[in-house]
Amino acid sequence: MPNEAIYGVVLLAAVAHALWNAIVKASSDKLLTLATIRAMGLAFGCLLIFFVPMPAPKSWPFLIAAIFVLYAYYAFVLNGYRVGDFSLVYPIARGVAPLLVAGLAASLVGELLTVGQLVAVLLTSTGIVVLAFNRGARQKGAVPFAIATGVSIAGYTFLNGLGVRHGGTVLGYLALLEIGTGTGVLLFTILRRRAGIIVFSRSQGFRGIAAGFLSIGGYLAGLWAITLLPMAPVTAIRETSVVFGAIIGVVVLRESLGPQRIAAACLVAAGIMALMLLRAG
Repeated sequence: MPNEAIYGVVLLAAVAHALWNAIVKASSDKLLTLATIRAMGLAFGCLLIFFVPMPAPKSWPFLIAAIFVLYAYYAFVLNGYRVGDFSLVYPIARGVAPLLVAGLAASLVGELLTVGQLVAVLLTSTGIVVLAFNRGARQKGAVPFAIATGVSIAGYTFLNGLGVRHGGTVLGYLALLEIGTGTGVLLFTILRRRAGIIVFSRSQGFRGIAAGFLSIGGYLAGLWAITLLPMAPVTAIRETSVVFGAIIGVVVLRESLGPQRIAAACLVAAGIMALMLLRAG
């Protein structure tokens, strides 16, 4: 397959990521929608585990820690979507994570940023600040939830990176991660929403299933592309999901998105993409 076609698949994966998040945002019961998505992830992990090697035991501490950070991530993102616009919460959350990773690399590993990387950080930071302090950001604490979501993204990304490195198998690690997160989310949802599950499944179950397909399919598409192409451009293209999220917020969710927020979302996306490419270079 030509490289252009593979990059096209990665672009579709970025759209898929923004779409499944938008489905959660638009749902009248965000927890049950998320539970449906994670139920599909759980089923996928249970099936996958029979065909892949188990990760090495030394990866398990990272795996367990990542699962608990993911629980926090789900709590933050659900609350962020509950009180704030999708076109506000999504770009901030996606933008905060790479900034934290770059900062941790500089402070803990001594990986100093180049001039180009500093410019990329400045672009992303400027976009986040504009989003956080524009008039539409005054939405019952949406910005703190968005920032906390970004922090948790950076946390589980860091832990999963170490876990995969110690585990020796990406797919085996992924299978256990899906099983662990899916089991916890489903148990919590049954305790909190048991009475509403049947009603929800009849009225919005299909949307949850569609979001589950988008979540799993988008992730696998990105993973597949990384096996064929350099990681940096693939990761950078996936971050265009920030722009797609802003577009979905306007076109689908009918959010009031002024030129300032559009420009800020584009700054966040441009900064993240540049940072990904320059860090690899």
